[in-house]
Amino acid sequence: MSTPAAWQPPAPPALLPMMQVRCEVDALVSLGTGPCGERRYVPLAGGSVVGPELNGTVVAGGVDWQLARADGVLEIGAHYVIRSTDGALVEVRSDGLRHGPPEVMARLAAGEAVPPEAYFFRTLMRFTTGDPRWLHLNKVMAIARGERQARLVVLDVWRLA
Repeated sequence: MSTPAAWQPPAPPALLPMMQVRCEVDALVSLGTGPCGERRYVPLAGGSVVGPELNGTVVAGGVDWQLARADGVLEIGAHYVIRSTDGALVEVRSDGLRHGPPEVMARLAAGEAVPPEAYFFRTLMRFTTGDPRWLHLNKVMAIARGERQARLVVLDVWRLA
């Protein structure tokens, strides 16, 4: 057998600005600590979507399911709907992680303003719609950088090219 040549990675996929989601959140609800950590959820109360690829509103009624793990990492699984400015409904599934130094996470939990650079908050997003004007979203994968505020989550979203 020959020795494999050193792997040279290709250029990474481009990230194209897609939108900013500003989602109002209600109070956190804890289901208690289970075998994998504290299971909880945050009702999503609505919000706005603005950007070069999608504009509209976050429909009230979505949920951000969370698992607060023993290692300090918060697993996030948000599921909600965006109503575009032309009336299309787009389902959003956003799965991610939020973590940082314990003192930073304690400040976030207390509702304090913390700069997003002080902690890691990233999600992977997928979209589903049956509206013919927006079918291309069914083929999109996106990533978001998040910021948690007291009553608001801000997601800056980029589409993978």
